[in-house]
Amino acid sequence: MKTLIAVLLCTALCWDGLNAQCPEPATLKDVNGAKVCARMFADSDIIYAQSCGGDSLDAYPDDDIPTITRSWNDRVSSLVVNRGCSLTVWDRYQKRGSKRKFSAGIQYRLKEVGQGLGIFRNWDNDISGYYCVC
Repeated sequence: MKTLIAVLLCTALCWDGLNAQCPEPATLKDVNGAKVCARMFADSDIIYAQSCGGDSLDAYPDDDIPTITRSWNDRVSSLVVNRGCSLTVWDRYQKRGSKRKFSAGIQYRLKEVGQGLGIFRNWDNDISGYYCVC
């Protein structure tokens, strides 16, 4: 019985690891090996191990993008910020509207990050500009 429980536990932990998509913050680099300040993802999931999926957008150190491209406007659902970096985002073009600063780490679901005083507002699919610094 103990062996069966150990096998089931190991299988569950290994399966969870296979589904993990969010990169570790300290390992963020682009395909050429350049340091990435933050990586934003189009998808998230209620199961954290399945977040950070879909298309991704890299923000490099000192990127100052007051107006995100139309293809990414209001699409970010999860993000990872590199160690020693911070990502500041706005919900309106030209750095207007609500503002939020994310420190190093993984934000699996922006739906869980409240925006301002409105209890029904969150950051899921609501980023329109950003500034990333390391």
